[in-house]
Amino acid sequence: MSEVLHPVANQFLAYIQYQKRYSAHTFTAYQQDLTQFFIFLKSQYGDVSLPDISHLHVRSWLASLMREGMLAKSINRKISTLKSFYKYAMRHKEVTTTPMTKVTAPKIGVRLPAFIDEKGMKALADNRSLRRGNEGEPIFSDDLTGKTHRLIFEMFYQTGIRLSELMGLKARHVDGIRLTIKVMGKGSKERIIPISEGLLKQILEYRAMCKRDLAEPDPEILIMNPQSGKPLYSRYVYNVVHTYLTYHELTTISRRSPHIIRHTFATHLTNNGADLNAVKDLLGHASLASTQVYTHNSIDRLKDAYRKAHPKGE
Repeated sequence: MSEVLHPVANQFLAYIQYQKRYSAHTFTAYQQDLTQFFIFLKSQYGDVSLPDISHLHVRSWLASLMREGMLAKSINRKISTLKSFYKYAMRHKEVTTTPMTKVTAPKIGVRLPAFIDEKGMKALADNRSLRRGNEGEPIFSDDLTGKTHRLIFEMFYQTGIRLSELMGLKARHVDGIRLTIKVMGKGSKERIIPISEGLLKQILEYRAMCKRDLAEPDPEILIMNPQSGKPLYSRYVYNVVHTYLTYHELTTISRRSPHIIRHTFATHLTNNGADLNAVKDLLGHASLASTQVYTHNSIDRLKDAYRKAHPKGE
């Protein structure tokens, strides 16, 4: 653990890593937040004992982050880290009170999720480019590379999984009898997502092609590097998604990442009448509040229908 941190902070980090078994990503975020906080305290106030740290110290740190241009969402994450840390410190009687009771989180403006329209996703499904001058040309090749890239898109769009979740998929997670796939989400929480017969067929054909064309395919990995047969890495998948969406002009939105396809999955479901609680479970959201952001698109459609059809709509 870091020498910069207070000993109790190091104990807390060990606790969330080895007992709570937080993901590596979450652990790193907590570690960075606490390190930044204690470095700030040392540089601005010298040696301050843990019980003497007040809400004024915390507010001063947060104010400095805001002056540097940090977004409210990131500020709130750091507040959450400190709240968890002080909860731990109080439970272990390292402090008797927490300064976080007097720290207010800044309000976060709701950023509506961007998504790809159904025309763009249909072009992907039909394997027909929308690129001007090359309309209708195949998007994906018929070789293993093309099949791999096509399956990546289908997995994102048909299941709504995160990039990190795609990285963790194993062949054994696919249940061809029940037509489901098991996904390991945030906080090591498992969820079961239904898949179509068409997607199952695509997976089976892809796996057979890997076995035929690769010298040493990893039998445990569901989707693998088409050249080596080894596991995919995040940057590879990101580049695949960004390149195809850009080159074939499948969307006009500027953000072209795997997460945009997750937004597209959720938006298309809600636009077509899916129950919000069902969408929540499919996405693996902890609360319905995280899912409700997708309803804005459905409301926009309702407003448009109202304006066009109702005598007093204009």
